[in-house]
Amino acid sequence: MGAYSNLLKTPGVARIIAAQLTARFPFGMLSLAFLLHVEHNTGSYGAAGLVLAATSIGQAISGPLTSRWMGQWGMRPVLLLTLSVCVVSLLVFALAPLSLVLYMVVGFIAGLSVPPVQPAVRTIYPKMVNSTQLTPLFSLDASAQELIWVLGPVITTFVGTQIGTVYAILVAAAFLIGGGAWFVASPEVGRVRIPKSKRSFGKVLARPTVLLSTVTGFLLIGTCSAVEAGVISAFGDGSPNSGFVLAVFALGSLAGGLLLGHLAVGPWSLPIRMAIVFVGIALTVIIPTSFVWLCATLLIAGVGIAPALAVMFAIISSSVRFSDTAEAYGWSGTGQLIGAAIGSAIAGVLIDQNGTVGGLSVAAGFALLGALVPVIFKRVLPDLRGTDASPIADTEPVPVQAS
Repeated sequence: MGAYSNLLKTPGVARIIAAQLTARFPFGMLSLAFLLHVEHNTGSYGAAGLVLAATSIGQAISGPLTSRWMGQWGMRPVLLLTLSVCVVSLLVFALAPLSLVLYMVVGFIAGLSVPPVQPAVRTIYPKMVNSTQLTPLFSLDASAQELIWVLGPVITTFVGTQIGTVYAILVAAAFLIGGGAWFVASPEVGRVRIPKSKRSFGKVLARPTVLLSTVTGFLLIGTCSAVEAGVISAFGDGSPNSGFVLAVFALGSLAGGLLLGHLAVGPWSLPIRMAIVFVGIALTVIIPTSFVWLCATLLIAGVGIAPALAVMFAIISSSVRFSDTAEAYGWSGTGQLIGAAIGSAIAGVLIDQNGTVGGLSVAAGFALLGALVPVIFKRVLPDLRGTDASPIADTEPVPVQAS
């Protein structure tokens, strides 16, 4: 744990982690808050699903797009613009009397205007610490974000069911305003400037490491979404057992990130971490409706999640130019969003056909592919042991006047 204590003593690191977590916290709340609110007002979970789909599409589009804008216009202008639009859309969603179509439109705008805090902070990190601290910092970040997925749904469920769904969205909006303002005001956001990329939009995906990280992230988050659907089907959406099991899953990820995050990244780091996820998920299908068994097996699976994400962040950082890092992280986030949507959709179909074991089998299939892909393409994975994981510096010809 010494690596983490040293990190947190580095000027600005603890503050920027806390600020970005607060700014991102609403997005651990909004999916559930939107679902509860739309279902309450329309009486239909199907309608709520359409609204969530529209919101997810907006988020998937916004990731690489707004991340690239930060290199053109600067971090603060883009963050302030998206933050303002997102807050207004949340207030409209919560307070205005809307039809289903308008809920979908406003949800799409909310997703499209999600502030690119995650790409921004992961672009800032290499400028805050030395090269030996970067991989542990990515791991600490990936571990800390599990708090979003543990506490966010709990707060939303309590406020939404005990006080009202409008207030659940308003609480998320309050976190977004406070956390967003804190993050935007951070000195590092103003100090670090992303150079304007000279490459066309989307070309960074041609980087094998970026594409591999995006595909593996798609499979990893698809696994997690299928697990969530399977666990809820095992106990029913009204049972507290589902929440406890998923909390153990997230806590396993938190523990794994803290335990493994200090290890140097080599070519086998990603396959091994994804294999841990697969082993734990594969064991769930043996006794798919046992509370104790699911807690134990998902605790194992969770140990690999944050470390795998940290490796993906590190290999992206080390293999692209600094001007392309934000867009690369944006594409990676989009891949994860698409994985979440597809994983839960396929799991839902299999749950209808085969029950809980169908959903967990989908999760195991995603996890198996997630372990095999980095093995098959291991030659793409860099060996960062003893090397600098910082982005490649942007260089350009310097005019020299002849004497």
